[in-house]
Amino acid sequence: MSLKHSYALIAPFYDAFLTAATHGARGRSLAALAGQPPGEVLIAGIGTGLDIPHLPPQHRYVGIDLTRAMLAKAQRRIAGRHIRLVQGDVQRLPFPDTHFDAVVLHLILAVVPEPNACLAEAARVLKPGGHILVFDKFLKPGERALWKRAMNSLTRHVATRLDVVFEDVLAAAPNLQRHHDEPALAGGWFRLIRLHKPE
Repeated sequence: MSLKHSYALIAPFYDAFLTAATHGARGRSLAALAGQPPGEVLIAGIGTGLDIPHLPPQHRYVGIDLTRAMLAKAQRRIAGRHIRLVQGDVQRLPFPDTHFDAVVLHLILAVVPEPNACLAEAARVLKPGGHILVFDKFLKPGERALWKRAMNSLTRHVATRLDVVFEDVLAAAPNLQRHHDEPALAGGWFRLIRLHKPE
């Protein structure tokens, strides 16, 4: 089953599982946008739009997702905000180089089959001086995590990967610098990370 098909099936139930569990972490991550001057922000993997209530109003946003069913739910959350929704693949973004002032990667790097490509694409479309906000679950470098790795062979085809090591993904985007990294949920399995693209 492809991720596009599985997330079309998951869309009606997605919010019930993730709204309360991720609300606080999303808010802490997106607070980094609040003090920034108005700009263009990409939300890569916008899903059902759970980030939308936390978005500072001064920016213009583009939300991209692979699944039409997810975008339909996100559309209902827009409520007058400056958000344009696009159906597309975050591993092959349909945007020009250095187009966005910030990129949001919430619960997407550990979902896509090619997280390295996803981060490299985010870096490509980011302007020099811009930031990437990451919220996701990652193994620590060298962590054995036997049960997570064993379950990954099933979950990666249905909903999410359990074997992604952020440091390995970051190596695919050498033009990015890590400015902030803190545990968010589940004893540090989920992390809030802020990356910067130097000018």
